Amino acid sequence: MSEGDRDRGYWESTLRALFAGQKLAVLATDDGDSPYTSLVAFFAGDDLGRLLFATARSTRKYANIAGNSNVSLLMDNRANAPADFRDAMAVTALGRAAEVGDGEREALLPPYLAKHPHLAEFVGAPSCALMRVSVLRYLIVTRFQDVTELRMAP
Repeated sequence: MSEGDRDRGYWESTLRALFAGQKLAVLATDDGDSPYTSLVAFFAGDDLGRLLFATARSTRKYANIAGNSNVSLLMDNRANAPADFRDAMAVTALGRAAEVGDGEREALLPPYLAKHPHLAEFVGAPSCALMRVSVLRYLIVTRFQDVTELRMAP
């Protein structure tokens, strides 16, 4: 195993642990004129190549994604303490978002709801879309300034 492979394995393990411990992410979309951010309850697949979130189809974020599928999600482990400047990690996932089709929804919904059981009624509503972000790359920031890029397989 090369040093690069070991580094990749370390970062993938670190991301899995962060994603398992965090329930919310900041989603950034673009309406063509300006960026828009919102909090979403997310789920990460084991392969890290996809992130899921749910939203009503009537939302601004859904409309923005319909017009421009390029999105980013920010997840972090901050504690709002002075030590965050030294210890916090922030991860930006860059990718493309799309609504999950009915057949795939049935397979992806159980792991999403296992993490967010309190959202079962919301996600089960006909007006709710389950969205998948196909991640192209992760930007991992540690020690407030050290940046590592992790590219995902297409």
